[in-house]
Amino acid sequence: MPSTLRTGGHCLRAVGLLVPIILMLLVPMFTNRGFYRVEVFQGMVMDNLSVLVAAVGMTLVILSAEIDISIAAQLAVCGVVAGSLSRAGVPIALVIPATIALGALLGLLNGTLVAHFGISSIVATLATNVLLANGLLWITKGMWVQQLRPDFQWLGLGPQAGQATFFAVAVGVVLAFGFLLTRTTFGRHFYAVGCSHEASLRLRIHPQRVVLWAFALLGALMGLASLIHYCRFPSIEIGGGAGMEMKVIAAVVVGGTAITGGRGNLLGTVLGVILLALVGSVLAFTPLGSTAERAVQGLIILLAVVADKLLKREETAHA
Repeated sequence: MPSTLRTGGHCLRAVGLLVPIILMLLVPMFTNRGFYRVEVFQGMVMDNLSVLVAAVGMTLVILSAEIDISIAAQLAVCGVVAGSLSRAGVPIALVIPATIALGALLGLLNGTLVAHFGISSIVATLATNVLLANGLLWITKGMWVQQLRPDFQWLGLGPQAGQATFFAVAVGVVLAFGFLLTRTTFGRHFYAVGCSHEASLRLRIHPQRVVLWAFALLGALMGLASLIHYCRFPSIEIGGGAGMEMKVIAAVVVGGTAITGGRGNLLGTVLGVILLALVGSVLAFTPLGSTAERAVQGLIILLAVVADKLLKREETAHA
């Protein structure tokens, strides 16, 4: 495909996402103007930083033509382990790398099942999701993790500095992986494998290795996301992050990453996260309430997949 056509497609998707974002921002003008408060936007940003970090990792996996529906369970496991380490007296400087390493190991487990055992990614991650979620519930008996060290909440920095740090970390993740995907040979391997395993092998790219890396990096980012998510609170809820996988996958797909792999970019993912964040927040200020959020997410995924199919058909016709 000509590069001008590819670039034009990316720009078209970005513009296409900006329109519903602007429309969502206008909706509360007619329903509840209490939405336009600094604290509402601040809370919305903080609630979705972990979603953004997870969506970056999910972009790698979906670009590789795979999917991971176990990320909410990974988030919970990493959060509970991080909290348990803190309660045992481990300083946050050691809890952070340990949690990220645990996430990477959970990702490697999924990657091994998919890449080396040939199990469908949706089946493999469904199995690990059930295993991790129910195993965690059995071990903890549903009890929250409490009595954490003072340096756990906000990393010991306090709310204001902690929020700024979490925001900077999330932005840093987006920039780092954006550079990885657009400026390195390693990053372009995810696109190649997502397009065709056979063609990748002819280019001396090993699909199994790339898929393994995609899941491992997603897992590591889930470890980081769990810290961003849970370090805001003085205790850790076992069911925190439930349903996160729906929101993350919706953000990535609506952002223009093809569910069949090989096509997408992080700019679209970021805009997808912003759109989904607005959907959840705006619905809370309407008569529908936040209970309709999951239904809207499902509708957005469906519309995004249909739009992607139509766009792919048009690009093929012009190729």
